Order: sequence, then C-alpha cells, then structure tokens
Amino acid sequence: MRRTMWWAGATMVLPLLLAVTGAWALAWAADPPPPPATVPAIGRAWPVGVRPPVLRGWEPPATVYGPGHRGVDLGAAAGAEVRAVAAGRVSFAGRVAGRGVVSVRLAGTDLRTTYEPVTAKVKKGEEVAMGQVVGTVEPQGAHCGARACVHWGLLRGDVYVNPLLLLPPWLLNGGPSRLLPVLGVPLPEK
Repeated sequence: MRRTMWWAGATMVLPLLLAVTGAWALAWAADPPPPPATVPAIGRAWPVGVRPPVLRGWEPPATVYGPGHRGVDLGAAAGAEVRAVAAGRVSFAGRVAGRGVVSVRLAGTDLRTTYEPVTAKVKKGEEVAMGQVVGTVEPQGAHCGARACVHWGLLRGDVYVNPLLLLPPWLLNGGPSRLLPVLGVPLPEK
C-alpha cells in the first residue's frame, strides 16, 4: 500500500517538477548572458593619466539586466583631462541623471565608448582624434563615493564589453621588461 501511494505521489510531482524546470530553462534561454566579444586593441593611451589606478574593474552581469559593473572606474583628480582612447565621432555629449556623459563611436568599428562623469569639451557629431581631450573629470559623484573617478564603458550595440580590451597588453602591463647594465658588479668566474 505504501509503495503504491509513494509511486502515485511521485507520478503527480514529476510532471510539475519538469514543467517548472522547463519554464526556468526557457526563461534563461530568452535572456542568456552575452557571449564574449572580440575587441580590437586600437587604443594607445588611457583616457585619464598615464597609468590610472583601476578602482573597480569589469564585472560582467550574468544576464542582460542582472547586477554587475559594466565598465571600469579609473582614479582621476577632479578637473583632469579625459581623452579619447581612439579616433571616432561623438555620438552624445550632455547630461544623464545629473552626470556629464561623453560617448564616442569608434571609427572603423561597431564599438562605442563612454566616459562619465565628465564636463564635455566636444559636441555631438564632432570628429575626435585619438588622445584628443573630450572633457574634464567632474568633482566627486555618487559612482565612486567621496573620490573623483571616471567610469569608462564600452558597448557593441546594446552589449557591454570590457573597455580594457581596447588597450594593448603592453599598455595594461606597464610595457616590456628592460635589462639595464649593472655597474660595479664583477662578472661571474668561469
């Protein structure tokens, strides 16, 4: 008797379990995480400073609307110049939610890079060269707490991509090692 009751209960629960997990799988499939994108390393300089500290790195969200950090925060002093990392055309220069934003569509690519909070020194539609000043860092904002920073983002269409991929490895890692002569040290004996 017990075996038949258990089996009857299992046959009722199993279809329900399959329906729930199937619905979950379909919902996930409708909102899958974006695939990793290849990005050409076309930048030759950081947007701020020579080698700014990365205060918060790239943390891609698991889903399109999920939590994460869709860019990198670079330490910079208020008033510091913000430069275009690559040539392109300004697609937006203005304020969003009280913060200054500059967005540049990168020439020859399907990429768009953004810098915020910045006071724009360029206008929408303007062509910019690599290294050209596009704005200045605004004083502290809510994004980095009490310290001034630049949130640097990169998009391909509506998909966020790690902006550090725009920079070549030698720029990210501080360049190749160099051996220098050591004076006053005797040569090893053979």
